[in-house]
Amino acid sequence: MENTELVQVAPEHPDLALLIAQLDHYLFELYPPEEVFLVDFEDPYVNDIYFIVAYLNSRPVGCGAIKKLDEEHVELKRFFVEPEFRNKGIARMIMQRLEEEAANQGYKGIKLETGDQQTEAIGFYKKNGYGEIERFGEYADCRSSLCFEKKL
Repeated sequence: MENTELVQVAPEHPDLALLIAQLDHYLFELYPPEEVFLVDFEDPYVNDIYFIVAYLNSRPVGCGAIKKLDEEHVELKRFFVEPEFRNKGIARMIMQRLEEEAANQGYKGIKLETGDQQTEAIGFYKKNGYGEIERFGEYADCRSSLCFEKKL
């Protein structure tokens, strides 16, 4: 999309915090608190997470991140586009950049978790080559969690 810029940002970046607050608010409307998995920004390893913010005409409208899961995989985290800016190709741009970064870092795949109430997200991931897998890690016992993976 024209006038869209993707920028790598630090975990404490205010635009990232604004977008993640919107995402968290959205998730807490859909799921009970124990089924919402947040990023711990107090964890010293948060600096190892690769965060990007999408700007449309200089306005922050979306974000996403990848975090090392194991030697071969990263996990897609905090993936969000403001509702009024969806279906404009911004999510796809964010996804492609994160996939490129993961591949450049030598990872062989990306895994992710989404909730069963997020039908738009599920459709987006499937359309972009992600296949459903067994629940993994902290999501293993969460009934509303759906997990996906894409080989790079």
